[in-house]
Amino acid sequence: MYTTINGFLNDWKQEAALTLQVLDKLTDTSLSQAVSNEQLRTIGEIAWHIVQSVPFFVNQIGLQQEVPAPQEGSASAIAQAYRRASEAVVAELSAHWADQDDKLPQPIKLFGVIDTTVAGVLNTLVRHQIHHRAQLTILMRQAGLVAPGIYGPNEEETAAMKAAQAKS
Repeated sequence: MYTTINGFLNDWKQEAALTLQVLDKLTDTSLSQAVSNEQLRTIGEIAWHIVQSVPFFVNQIGLQQEVPAPQEGSASAIAQAYRRASEAVVAELSAHWADQDDKLPQPIKLFGVIDTTVAGVLNTLVRHQIHHRAQLTILMRQAGLVAPGIYGPNEEETAAMKAAQAKS
C-alpha cells in the first residue's frame, strides 16, 4: 500500500512505461484479436479499457480527468490516449498532492460500494493495469505479435541472450 504520493508516482511511472511498451507494439490489424469467441474482449477493447480506467479510477479520489472515448481501428490512438491519461495523472498529483500524503489514508467508497482508502484506490489502479496488460500480452501472441518482456526477457530476448553468450 502506498504511504506517500511520491511512492505512488514512482510506481506509476514505472508501470505506465511498461504498459506503453505493450501498447506501442499493437497494430491496427491486431486490435480485433479475441481469446476464442465474440463474447470475450478483443485486444482493442482491453487496450481501450486500460486507457479509460486511468481517469476513471483517479476521478474516484477527486481528480478531474476526462475519460476518452474509444476510437475504432487505431492502435496509435490507443497508445497516445494512454500516454496523455498517464501524464495527466502524474502532472495533477505532482502539482496538487505531492506534499499531501495525509490524503492517502482517507476512507473512500470505490465505485460507491467498496470500502477502501485513497491509497487503496491508487493501489487498485496499478494492479488493475497490470492484470489487463498481462491479458494483452497473451492475445498479442495469438495475433502473431511479439510481446515485449515486462519484468524480464521474453522468449525472443532470452534466445538472443543465449545466442550472444554462445558466441562469447
